[in-house]
Amino acid sequence: MIKRIFDIVVAFMGLIILSPGFLIIAFLIKVKMPGSVFFRQERVGRSGELFRVIKFRTMTENNYGGVITIKGDCRITPFGSKLRKYKLDELPELWNVFIGEMSLVGPRPDVPGYADNLTGEYRKILKLRPGITGPATLKYSNEEKVLISVPDPVKYNDEIIFPDKARINLAYFHNHSIYGDIVIIFKTIFRKY
Repeated sequence: MIKRIFDIVVAFMGLIILSPGFLIIAFLIKVKMPGSVFFRQERVGRSGELFRVIKFRTMTENNYGGVITIKGDCRITPFGSKLRKYKLDELPELWNVFIGEMSLVGPRPDVPGYADNLTGEYRKILKLRPGITGPATLKYSNEEKVLISVPDPVKYNDEIIFPDKARINLAYFHNHSIYGDIVIIFKTIFRKY
C-alpha cells in the first residue's frame, strides 16, 4: 500500500514537472522522425494481465523486427538513439505508473511469450507490478551494447540474460522496500552513460 502511494505521488509530480520536457521531445520527434510521437506495445503486467506500455517512439514506423534490440539496430533513428541512450523514451511510462499498470521500481514488463518462460518460484515475479527501473534494469543498462558483441543475440538473451534477470527479479520480490526503491531510483537517475 505504501509502495502504491509512493508511486502515485512521484509519478504525478514527475508528469507535472517534466511536462515541458515532454512537449519538447514530442516536437523534436515530429520534426526529426515524422509519424506518431508515442510507441505503444502490449506487455505482461501484474498477475499476467496484459496492458499497453507507452514510450516515446525511437524507431521508424511500421518496422518489422524481433523483440530483441541491439545497439546500431537499423530500425532506430538517430534521434531515437539519443532518447534510448539516456532512457528518455521511458518517461511516458510515468502515466502507466500513475494509473496503476506499472510501478516506479520493479521487473521490466516482458512482451507476451517471455513471461511464459517463468516457471516454478519465478512465477512470483508476476505478483509485482512491472517497473520503469529495477535492479535487473540497472545491471543490464547497456544490454543493447552487450547483445551486439555476441554471435547470436537472441540465444544469448534467452540463455544468459533472461535467466539472470529472473534471478535478480525474484531476489527483489523477496527483499524489496521503499528505501531500497528510492536507492534504485537515484542510481537510475545518476548512472553514468
